[in-house]
Amino acid sequence: MDHVNHTWTQAFILASFTTSETLRTLAFLVTLCVYLLTIAGNLFIIFLVKTDNGLSTPMYFFISVLSFLELWYISTTVPTLLHTLLHGSSPISSAMCFTQLYVFHSLGMTECYLLSVMALDRYLAICCPLHYYALMSRQVQQWLAGATWLAGFSGAVVPATLTATLPYCLKEVAHYFCDLAPLMQLACVDPGWHAQVHGAVIGVATGCNFVLILVLYGGILRAVLKPPSAASRAKAFSTCSSHMTVVTLFYASAFTVYVSSPGSRPEGTDKLIALVYALLTPFLNPIIYTLRNKEVKDAVRRVTDKIRTFQRGF
Repeated sequence: MDHVNHTWTQAFILASFTTSETLRTLAFLVTLCVYLLTIAGNLFIIFLVKTDNGLSTPMYFFISVLSFLELWYISTTVPTLLHTLLHGSSPISSAMCFTQLYVFHSLGMTECYLLSVMALDRYLAICCPLHYYALMSRQVQQWLAGATWLAGFSGAVVPATLTATLPYCLKEVAHYFCDLAPLMQLACVDPGWHAQVHGAVIGVATGCNFVLILVLYGGILRAVLKPPSAASRAKAFSTCSSHMTVVTLFYASAFTVYVSSPGSRPEGTDKLIALVYALLTPFLNPIIYTLRNKEVKDAVRRVTDKIRTFQRGF
C-alpha cells in the first residue's frame, strides 16, 4: 500500500481480484450478463405488478418495491466491480467513494426494514385473513414502503459520516467498492471507536429486524399448523417460502461480513461474500419470487394475451 504525507486523500484505489487477465475477462463477461439479467428480471416484475390486476395485492406491491430497491442496490456496486475486472485496480474520488458507501448501506438497511414489512404482510394475511385488506390498505402499504426507505437512509447517515470524517494515510482499498471495514483500515488513527458505533447502528437495524421476522414467522407457523386441511397448510407455506429464502440469503451473507470478526476470515473472503448479497441475491430474487408461482405465471399469460390482442389491432 502507498503512504501519503497528508491526512486527506483526494482519491482511493479500488482493488481488483488477483487472478489472471483471462479469468478477469471471463469474470467480467459473466458479471455483466448477471447484471443485465438482474436489471431485466426486476424491471419485468415491476412491469407485471403494475399492469396486471391479478397481482394488485399487498404482497406483490411489496415485491415490486423490493425489485425497485434491487435495481439501485446492484447498480451501486456492480459498475465499479466491472471496471476493476476490465481495467484492474481503479481510482475513485473520495467524494464518489463516500457517496457509494452511504448509498450502499442505506439501500442495505432499507432492505432489512422492507423484509420485515413483507413478513408482517404475510403474518396479517395468514393470521388475520378477515381483517387483512382493512389493515393493509393501499395507504398503509405506501406508508410502510416509504417508512422503510426513510429508516434505511436515515440509519446509514451515522456510519457513513463517521467514516468520511476519518483522516486517511493510505489509499488502496482492499475491496472492489467502498465499504466500512476496508476504508477504516486505511485511517491514520485507531478506528476502534468508529467500528463500535458502526457495529451498534448496523447491528441494531439488522438484529431487530431479523428477530421481528423470526417472531412473525413463529406466529405464522403456529397458525398454519391449526387448519385440518393439508392443502391449506401447503398454500400457507408456499406463500412464505419465497420470502424466507430471500431472508436467509440476505442475512446469512450480511451477518458473515458485518457481525463476525474480520480477523477470523482469510484475506479476500469479504470480497467473495459481498458478491452474494451485492450481486447474487438481487439476481436470484426475481427467480425466487416467480419460479413455481402460479399467480405470476397466470399474470404473464394475461399480459401476453393483452399484448397479442393489441398487436392484432394494427
